[in-house]
Amino acid sequence: MRDLLSNEFKARVRRALLDFDSRIDSATFGLSTRLRDGWENFSAFMDRFYVGGWKRWALIEPVSEAVTLGTVGAVVMLALAVPAFRETTPDWLKRTELAVTFLDRYGNEVGRRGVRQNDTVPLEEFPDHLIKAVLATEDRRFFEHFGIDVGGTLRALTANARAGGVVQGGSSLTQQLAKNLFLSNQRTIERKVKEAFLALWLETHLTKNQILKLYLDRAYMGGGAFGVDAAAQYYFGKSARDVNLAEAAMLAGLFKAPTKFAPHVNLPAARARANVVLDNLVEAGFMTEGQVFGARRNPATPVERRDEKVPNYYLDWAFGEVEEITETLPKSVSERVFVVRTALDPNIQYVAEMAVEEKLRQFGREYGASQAATVIMDVDGAVRAMVGGRDYGASQFNRATDALRQPGSSFKPYVYATAFMNGLKTTTTVRDEPICLGNWCPQNYGRSYAGKVTLHYALQKSINTVPVRLSVMLGNGKAKAGRAKIIETAHRLGISTPLPDSSSLPIGAAEVTVIDQTQSFAAFATGGMKVPAHAALEIKTPTGETVWRFDRDGIRPERVLPQAVAEDINRVLKSAVEEGTGRRAILDGISASGKTGTTNGYRDAWFVGYTGNYVGAVWYGNDDHSPTNKMTGGTLPAMTWQQIMSYAHQGIELKTLPGLGGQAKPPKGDTPVAQSGGDQPGPQRPITLSTKSSATLNRIEKLMRDSAAPVKPTAAANDGRTGSVGRN
Repeated sequence: MRDLLSNEFKARVRRALLDFDSRIDSATFGLSTRLRDGWENFSAFMDRFYVGGWKRWALIEPVSEAVTLGTVGAVVMLALAVPAFRETTPDWLKRTELAVTFLDRYGNEVGRRGVRQNDTVPLEEFPDHLIKAVLATEDRRFFEHFGIDVGGTLRALTANARAGGVVQGGSSLTQQLAKNLFLSNQRTIERKVKEAFLALWLETHLTKNQILKLYLDRAYMGGGAFGVDAAAQYYFGKSARDVNLAEAAMLAGLFKAPTKFAPHVNLPAARARANVVLDNLVEAGFMTEGQVFGARRNPATPVERRDEKVPNYYLDWAFGEVEEITETLPKSVSERVFVVRTALDPNIQYVAEMAVEEKLRQFGREYGASQAATVIMDVDGAVRAMVGGRDYGASQFNRATDALRQPGSSFKPYVYATAFMNGLKTTTTVRDEPICLGNWCPQNYGRSYAGKVTLHYALQKSINTVPVRLSVMLGNGKAKAGRAKIIETAHRLGISTPLPDSSSLPIGAAEVTVIDQTQSFAAFATGGMKVPAHAALEIKTPTGETVWRFDRDGIRPERVLPQAVAEDINRVLKSAVEEGTGRRAILDGISASGKTGTTNGYRDAWFVGYTGNYVGAVWYGNDDHSPTNKMTGGTLPAMTWQQIMSYAHQGIELKTLPGLGGQAKPPKGDTPVAQSGGDQPGPQRPITLSTKSSATLNRIEKLMRDSAAPVKPTAAANDGRTGSVGRN
């Protein structure tokens, strides 16, 4: 009976499986049949649109390829633009409204940066001829397009193609505003893509009048002025409300190239550009020739600005620092207008500018050098002076903070510091003889070799073969491993730029900035402590509330070298100044350590030096990297450093460098002293307060201000239970 039931159950299961299989086969066959019929019907339908012969290759295929490429291009452009939209946070407009009034270290106003939105001229109060001049020159179809002027872009492309170069811009006013608000000035395809997408975004979030107002307020107009009203104040000494047509034309001409057409730099070029703006007004139909005739006959004349000394390079750098600091402030600080006391010493700043200009004027042609930069700072990192170039009006590019130049032999102290940290001593001997890494064989400056020398002597005399040999020793026979240690040391000391590995890195082939060199050498002056280069000492709101102080909120010093290593470097670099390549930097009666630097082909010349009070770096060269006429770091750079430092050390308490003991003895009679040129003594520095005294006075000022604050009456006073206060 059990076998019978088992056989019957198996038969039922078999029939069920066969039924399931047949159903799947039937469904599959039915689906395939329907799909085949559907495809045949679709093919029959599409056959109606088939185009063959010449029409297919002349019309259909190009259109198809264009759609495909256009889709791919749109996806790529959107991918490039996505990072830019990260800047368009809900508070984007507020974040771009940062305005700063800068004070020097003594509390005197030295300049402003940013835009005070509440202080700017309302759009309706701008003169009609000024608005028309801007639109006629920058974007005639501004009120007609959607953010991108397609017709204007095509016209610009055609004009540029015919001229074989860029003669006409295609960016709309909205695109220019997007660049000013969110992007850099780099001329790249990626930036243009971001600019276009951001322009569309601005058009959807702001009205045309709001976009025009922001454009007039935020554009850089030369001379450190941002916005049309600030430019009118700077160039003509009046509000933008009051400019006449000639002045409006000159202002409108600045948007394209504020450096090139700034009237205080090149008045003929500014007037020629203003004449072009007047032509644009007539061509656009905004004015007649008769209306602009008076402005042509009586061109604008700017106020005299030659005697004004504004530390614009310093302020530009300080403004960037303040922008970074304000991003870290608590959310409770909603203020976007600040008063910032900086470490700027206007006297040292003036002497630094004078020294650079004087040396370039006297010796620039002889040496074939056209530019220079310098940074002077306290050993605690507070930057006292900064010169980013010869003429800010001619070029706002800050060579002290942004130019990447080869440091030459001024990089060698990092090599020797690494060697000392790895067990070598100043008395360790190595051989100065030919060495080759692959096909590269470094040469000494005099193309001679000294044989067996100490590390002290090698750094003092700036021998090239020894740092290369040290890189091999540090890597236990592997130069690449040794150079990795050197790079690590340089970055720890304060070099922030990438240092690509190469055989010539130990003798200064990697590029650095002037401010990084200054900051890094400060670690030697402090006995091995890294200090951050900074401008801001204190940040307050317009009401006087302190929201940030460097001594409380700034980056703390960090030990990056053993004290003994820093002292060894100080002693060696002291001899490099007094007996080596830096003799022109000797200071009268003051111990100084430093290192010259000269690059291959004489393209860069450096001197970086320090005392117990100050650290300074000086660079000379050319913007186009063309070679100088055999200028070395021991010539103009050392002379400039000596002139600035001699002034800076007048009337202050002299401090001793770690490892040097007492101050240097007075130099011999043939030692150069600080002079501004010729036989006349250099400028005398007024007596100033020390850093400690200034901090004490600031604390006293705060206490007095707090004590002067009104005291709220107490309850006892209100109910009459207190005694009267008598008068003495």
